[in-house]
Amino acid sequence: MESKRVDYLEKLLSHRWNGLVKVITGVRRCGKSYLLFNLFKARLLSEGVVPDDIIEIKLEEIGSISLRNPITLHDYLRSRTSDGRRRYVFIDEIQMIPKVKNPYMEGGDDITFYETLNGLLNTGYLDLYVTGSNSRMLSSDVLTQFRDRGDEIRIHPLSFSEYWSTVGGDRAQAYSDYLTFGGMPRLLSIDSDREKAEYLKGLFTETYLRDIMERHRIDYPEVLEGIVDFISSNIGSLTNPKQIASQFKEVSEGTVRTYIDYLKDAFLFSEAHRFDVKGKRYFSYPNKYYCEDLGLRNARLNFRQQERTHLMENAIYNELRIRGYSVDVGVVTINAKDPEGRSVRIPKEIDFVANRYEEKVYIQSAFSIPSDEKMHSETDQFRYTGDSFRKIVVREDVGKRWFDEKGVLHINIVDFMLDKELI
Repeated sequence: MESKRVDYLEKLLSHRWNGLVKVITGVRRCGKSYLLFNLFKARLLSEGVVPDDIIEIKLEEIGSISLRNPITLHDYLRSRTSDGRRRYVFIDEIQMIPKVKNPYMEGGDDITFYETLNGLLNTGYLDLYVTGSNSRMLSSDVLTQFRDRGDEIRIHPLSFSEYWSTVGGDRAQAYSDYLTFGGMPRLLSIDSDREKAEYLKGLFTETYLRDIMERHRIDYPEVLEGIVDFISSNIGSLTNPKQIASQFKEVSEGTVRTYIDYLKDAFLFSEAHRFDVKGKRYFSYPNKYYCEDLGLRNARLNFRQQERTHLMENAIYNELRIRGYSVDVGVVTINAKDPEGRSVRIPKEIDFVANRYEEKVYIQSAFSIPSDEKMHSETDQFRYTGDSFRKIVVREDVGKRWFDEKGVLHINIVDFMLDKELI
């Protein structure tokens, strides 16, 4: 089975020949290469682009070892395109190209692949696409190193909509499978649950962690793995590096913070900051962490911790990110009375404040609301946002969507995950 990745494909097509380097980023094995070298290439060929006008370089392959040098790569591509014909250039895993000493100027700045790509872009007859899987490809580097000539396209594992449209069948069962095994595209070709689990476990250990350890020369690999386990066990819970560091006697809070940054830079985890909705400011700590893919998280924990409430919250967070929203944890402060009758100010949390351009949506993740008391605890904080942006409660215990008397939309989790027009 194959997911068509329609939204990403259309985005690539709409960015053709825009004068920028298209930088496709995302966690390794999430489908970046397949999108570029299979789906995008097939579309170009179907539109009449001749094969010779598409140059493909896969730096992970042994045949491309010599091109893992920015100068060699530059010279190779210039020689292949010296006739000035308009061509597409695909380069996979661009971060495998290290910086090298400048051979033309002693003491000059090192040469990196950024200079190579900028130089090729200056020809005017090459449309460049590269993929990257680590911190070198983050937005800040794209904008800085490419001198405002980089165009980042972030790819995620399969959304539930992509997953279900491929596997079909009962929606509820597909959702349950998705919460367990996640959306890594390779799983579509694996039938056995045991084989899926083994694939995900190996992917986490042999690809992601080994890659981080080798690239950053980790001094405390057992601490890095411990941090992964801690965050995976506490997705959606407030935490901070100091709290995590207390679990390890041999390392400092600074080391823990650095290791967390490595995990974020590898796109394995995301950090959601707490935001004062009325005060319009961010809190430093604590924050929440979410895993990029639930299957990877579950495999890391040997599929032991299957709390659907936490998995559902992580799934909603990922879905919002896939739809292009920046996501914070909302905090509103209300006036109340303590047991002695004294006035106190109590912070209450809104699970997600999702922002995209001028749009804002408040979302609560509530597995079930069996009582009026639970309903009050899940929706009361919406009254204190001080604005009229949409409020949504995503639940697993409702059928057809409906609005309550306060104008809050209640929607089933499967409907939410499949309805891209909702937000």
